[in-house]
Amino acid sequence: MQVSYAGTGGTVRRYACLRGHVLHATEQTCQSLGGGRLDKAVAAAFLEAVTPAGVAATAGAVRELHDQHDERLAGQRLAVERTEFEADRARRQFDACEPEHRLVARTLERALEDALAAVERERGKLAALEQARPAPLTDSERVVLARLARDLPRLWNAPTTTDRDRKELLQTLVDDVVITVHAADQRAEVEICWDGGARTELTVRLNARGPERRRLPEDTNELIRRLAAHHPDHQIAAILARNGHRTGTGLAFTAARVRSARQRAGIPAAPPADPHSELVTISQAAAELGVSLFTIRRWLRDGLLPGEQAAPSAPWRIRLTDDIRARFVPDVPDGYLSLAEAAQVLGCARQTVLHKVQRGELHAIHVTRGRRKGLAINVPAPTMDRLITP
Repeated sequence: MQVSYAGTGGTVRRYACLRGHVLHATEQTCQSLGGGRLDKAVAAAFLEAVTPAGVAATAGAVRELHDQHDERLAGQRLAVERTEFEADRARRQFDACEPEHRLVARTLERALEDALAAVERERGKLAALEQARPAPLTDSERVVLARLARDLPRLWNAPTTTDRDRKELLQTLVDDVVITVHAADQRAEVEICWDGGARTELTVRLNARGPERRRLPEDTNELIRRLAAHHPDHQIAAILARNGHRTGTGLAFTAARVRSARQRAGIPAAPPADPHSELVTISQAAAELGVSLFTIRRWLRDGLLPGEQAAPSAPWRIRLTDDIRARFVPDVPDGYLSLAEAAQVLGCARQTVLHKVQRGELHAIHVTRGRRKGLAINVPAPTMDRLITP
């Protein structure tokens, strides 16, 4: 695992297996964990191992190891004596064989060679054991170790002791550290391999991952996605600001911050406006239909004009068709009455007449010129006949 540093001044350590996915063709990195708790756990195990009690236990273990080594040496010497006896017996059998018995002599010769080879193997094992004999601790060495065990914790925590010094101290006893991270259980299994073969198993609790407070909410990302289909970044920033949306750090949206949010979420920018598109803004619709902006907004508010709005306070996008254009005329056709006259003829309120227009039960137009300029309702002929007939 590799170590990386982050935080203010690069003082926060983290251990990560960064090349596991490259070496083993996995889709993500192998494992990682914070270095603070792991370092404290390993240091605590190291200091516990070198306490006076730990040193006494180590001295006892060395004595026991020395006794065990003497037992292995005694057993190996017996093995050498056994193979030498077998080799001597095979040599006497070979010497006693008559030369005329060539087949028997060949078999005995092969048995003698195997016995001599066994003797050499056992002697080699005995020589290796004699070289690996552990040296017992002397009384003076025990005194020095006890004094060191008492002073080491104070030396370890001294402000003059650097991380490099602590690392060198660890390397005197620690041979390897094996880490297995269980992210689901928020723990890491740590196995310390000491110099000499002993092993210590530890469990280190991992930091719980808190909420990501600086990430944009999903509803804001979804709103940006909808707006980006039709609006540039500066318009999206204005819409988000009017609706009270903020960035993950609590800042107001600007065009640059909207662009950064889009790129992080993989949202493409709005395509360039198509001049031949039927979707127009309120200003374009007013200019083409020859009416005021207030009239277009009133028709949108009353549901008489089809329009799209990606979010509250977002610009309206109006779909102009031939049928919509036909509703804006300069003169009043026959059979069309003003809103007040239509309400009187139908015997209902003006709002009810507008609801009928919205539902398609009545047809409405907008007169753009003259004294009768404004909304006109087409009242069915039977209704008009009932009004005219006494």
